[in-house]
Amino acid sequence: MKAAVLTGDGASTLEDLPETSPGPGGVVLRLEGCGVCASNLPVWQGRSWFQYPQQAGAPGHEPWGRIIECGDGVKGLEVGTRVTGLSYRAYAECDIARADQLVPLPARFDGRPFPGEALACAMNVFDRAGIKRGLRTAIVGAGFIGSVLIQTAAAAGAAVTAFSRRQWSLDQALDQGAVEAKPIGDALAGKENQSWPCVIECSGTQAGLDAATQLVGVRGRLVVAGYHQEGPCTVDMQQWNWKGIDVINAHERDPARYTNGIRAAMDAIDHKRLDPWPLFTHSLPLQDIDRAFRLMQERPEGFTKATLCL
Repeated sequence: MKAAVLTGDGASTLEDLPETSPGPGGVVLRLEGCGVCASNLPVWQGRSWFQYPQQAGAPGHEPWGRIIECGDGVKGLEVGTRVTGLSYRAYAECDIARADQLVPLPARFDGRPFPGEALACAMNVFDRAGIKRGLRTAIVGAGFIGSVLIQTAAAAGAAVTAFSRRQWSLDQALDQGAVEAKPIGDALAGKENQSWPCVIECSGTQAGLDAATQLVGVRGRLVVAGYHQEGPCTVDMQQWNWKGIDVINAHERDPARYTNGIRAAMDAIDHKRLDPWPLFTHSLPLQDIDRAFRLMQERPEGFTKATLCL
């Protein structure tokens, strides 16, 4: 099988590897695709705290595909089943996954990309944020996760205001159900005179965290959905203390939370609360993985999320 190997200098190589067999409780997936996660961008660019070269296929973790081999003790799944879920070396043609961390994909999603981990991440944030009808909600960062949250929060009856640095993303946010869409710079410059009882930070940047702190109101809720991995961030504890806000770190580490989140995403799609397909704006073959990362780095007009088609 072929797998991408990230070398830590904004580049990768494509290697041929022998196929492998699963252990007990595991399966081998013949991957159809894998989402390219923004959290992987620093790994591709290169950071001193990562080890290079990365393992073949790592850190791809948004796979979907079909089972081609089952290990001992696997129940409820069989060869040929199309699944999504958790695996960790999915920038490759095949990967091994635990059967209990996979969710079967129904036939109605055939032919569609389905990076279940990414969708589950957004649905878990939605759950942790306590979104409900009438709740005034600000979403800082209107990329993939932010866009899913705009759609699902609006469908739940929340009044959503989106903040982003890209005008294209702001325009898309209005189409996705936001009642307002504003430049994130307005919040950073102190030009925004409103405050929100619920603010979800989806940018994973210091600027996004600063903007969210400015926007959240007294006794409000600040939900950290962005993935902050560049070392220590600063927070304005004076504002956090004075406002008396609740801060929720909405990242999950329990695989069961992800499989539940995948099922929640499927339900949201079936009931027209979520349409993720337009958000997968760029589909590229595995050999073009570097271009997928460059698109994520540059974020040109029209870009929301790249997927690799395998």
